[in-house]
Order: sequence, then C-alpha cells, then structure tokens
Amino acid sequence: MDDGNGGGRAVAVAPAKVDRDGLRSAVAALYTNVAVRPEDGAHFHTGRPLAAMLGYREADLSQLPGATVDSFAGTGNPFVMGRLRPGERVLDVGCGAGFDTLQAALQVGPEGSVLAVDMTPAMLAKAEAGARAMGLRNVEVRLGFAESLPAADASVDVVISNGVVNLTPDKEATLKEMYRVLRPGGRLQVGDIVVHKEVPQDAKDDIALWSG
Repeated sequence: MDDGNGGGRAVAVAPAKVDRDGLRSAVAALYTNVAVRPEDGAHFHTGRPLAAMLGYREADLSQLPGATVDSFAGTGNPFVMGRLRPGERVLDVGCGAGFDTLQAALQVGPEGSVLAVDMTPAMLAKAEAGARAMGLRNVEVRLGFAESLPAADASVDVVISNGVVNLTPDKEATLKEMYRVLRPGGRLQVGDIVVHKEVPQDAKDDIALWSG
C-alpha cells in the first residue's frame, strides 16, 4: 500500500478490535429491518432509486421481484466490470435480499450457478423467496460470514460482492477467503466503499460507527 507520499511504503492494516459478535448483531439487526420493512427507510440509500444511481439497467431490474428491489442496499454495481458469462459458477458474498444474486443467476443461465452467502437470516429468506418467484433453479443460499465462507477451495469462477467488505472487521481475512474459493484464472467483481485516508483505530473499534 502506498504511503500517500509516493514512497510506496507498505502499511500494516490492523483488524478492528470491536466485539465481533456485538458488531454482527448490530449489523444484522439493521439489515433485517431493510429486509422485512424496507418502507421504514434507513440512513443510507435503498431500493430502485439507489439502483438507478448506481447504473443498473432498467431491463435487468424489470425482471426482479419488486420486494427484492425494495430491499436493495448496496454501495456499487459489480456488473459494471462486465456481465457474467453463461455457465459460470458465482459466489455472492453478503448477498442481502438477492438483488445481485438473481441478476447473476439470469446472466450465467441454467448451466451456471450462484451460491449466495449472508449472515442475516431475513435477507437469505428474501433471496431464496426471490429465486423461487422467478423459477430459478441455479441459486443456493447459505448462512455464513465473509471471513469464513461456506464454500470449497477453488470452487467458483467469479466472486461478486456489494457493500459488504466495508462491514467486515477483518478485511484481509475476507479478501483471503475470496481468493481461496476462486478457481485459477477466476476474478473478483466487487462494488464497495474505499476510504483514501487512514481510519483511526478508535473509530474502527466503535460499533456505533459501523451500524449507525
């Protein structure tokens, strides 16, 4: 990592020292409400207006259940890096309500597959319901964490993720897990938040700043 002064000095990135169980509970509670009661709104953008801001195609959105679109809460658009190819095996890390999962399933087609992983049961239930409503048989949902993905080594062609890496306390572990599950020649298509200034350790350790 560059030191910001052109020196290219490597900088050690320490994981946040937050209580991980407490952090996960707070984040899960927030996103459970987005899944169950999207009409309540949140302190971040959601739904169709957010999808439009991030450049998703209306033709793609029109194929998704309205409930899936309503609970969309990403920070980017992994498909601006390229459409997925028919037959590819995809892992969606932090799938949420399935907004990107279902689009990925359509793009890879019946010969491909999408494994959707999230730590929030309400979001997983919504993703699964969306797949059923669309008649998609190439989607599987699993409960799990980004830092310890429930997937085999070298088992997928593409890892997608949207607004999840920034919510993990140990980003190095998360990226290592993404690398672990990718097949040789696989690729990452991740939309997320990038901070160009170092975040103070005390801020990293404050759960309220993660979920509020």
